[in-house]
Order: sequence, then structure tokens, then C-alpha cells
Amino acid sequence: MGWRLLAATGMRRGEALALRWRDVDLDGSRLQVRRSLGVVKAKGAGEQLVEGPTKTGQAGGVHIDPDTVAALRTYRATRGSLSPELVRDAALVLGNLDGSHRHPERYSRRFLEQVVQAGRALGEDQLPRIRLHDLRHTHATLLLAAGEPVKVVSERLGHASATITLTVYQHVHPGMGRQAADRFAALLRG
Repeated sequence: MGWRLLAATGMRRGEALALRWRDVDLDGSRLQVRRSLGVVKAKGAGEQLVEGPTKTGQAGGVHIDPDTVAALRTYRATRGSLSPELVRDAALVLGNLDGSHRHPERYSRRFLEQVVQAGRALGEDQLPRIRLHDLRHTHATLLLAAGEPVKVVSERLGHASATITLTVYQHVHPGMGRQAADRFAALLRG
């Protein structure tokens, strides 16, 4: 469910791993992104998982599509059948079965392992090796390519400004230049 959630919302990994059920409004098709999970390495104490503010320090809301709402409903019901503790308001949406946080770096590593495994099954040349964060890039790039206003995409991603969205996430793909030329010619023709 987590990887789908990241792809469907463009959330950062830490934001998704800190998401709690109280932040999920399935009836309103909306998530509240309030916190982010990070790894802190302390001298002599090893690693600690720490929830803190989002990257920008601002909470924000993200609308979710009907298919993702349905998937979250099913996921919640499945987790609730394992233990009612896993679906309480304070419970982590993407937590471990014991209710604890998933380790962000291990979560990314597991994603990459699944991509590699799928690539082997399909044939190495059929699936590029992608990182978990690439789901965020894909989310933003597809929305921008579909003509979604940059301000809307920027708000979905939780960026402080639309400039960040354009600079980091708007990728130019083959054929986009031709499409721009064709659209411009159509505008001139009236």
C-alpha cells in the first residue's frame, strides 16, 4: 500500500512513514501531512527514528483519487483484522505489524529489491531501475505533462514555492518539444 500511496500522492518517504490514521479522511478523499520520519545518528547511541516537522515545516493536505481511497479502505480493513491497535487514530498507516515505525532506509531498500526482482521476471531491459523517490518525480512530471497547473502540483508536493517544482521535477521527455510546436501552430491557426 505504501508504494502506491507515494506514487498516487507524491508524498516524501518520511511523510508517508509518519502518516497516522487520524490524518486520513477517506470520506473526504484527503490526507493531512503533518509530520515526517527521519533517521538520527547519535554518537554512541546508534540510529534513532524520530518524527519531526515536514521538510518545509508546514503541514498540508493532499487530495487522493477514488482508487487510492478504495485501496486504503481495503488495507485498513485488512490491518484491522490483524489487530484493532493497527487502525486506531494514533496508529501509523504504514507501520510495522507491532505498531512501530518502518525504518526509512530499509523501506527504500525493500522497494529497490522489488524493482530488481520485477525486472528479472520481465527481462532486465523491460523495467528501469528506479528509486523510491522516483515515484515522487513521476507523480510530479506526469501531472505537469498532463497540463496540471504548476501551483497545484507544487502544493501537492508540499513545496515552499512553485520554482522548486519547476526546477527539480519538471522533466522534458522526448516528444514534448514537438507537442509544444504543434500546440503553438494550432494557436496561430486559430
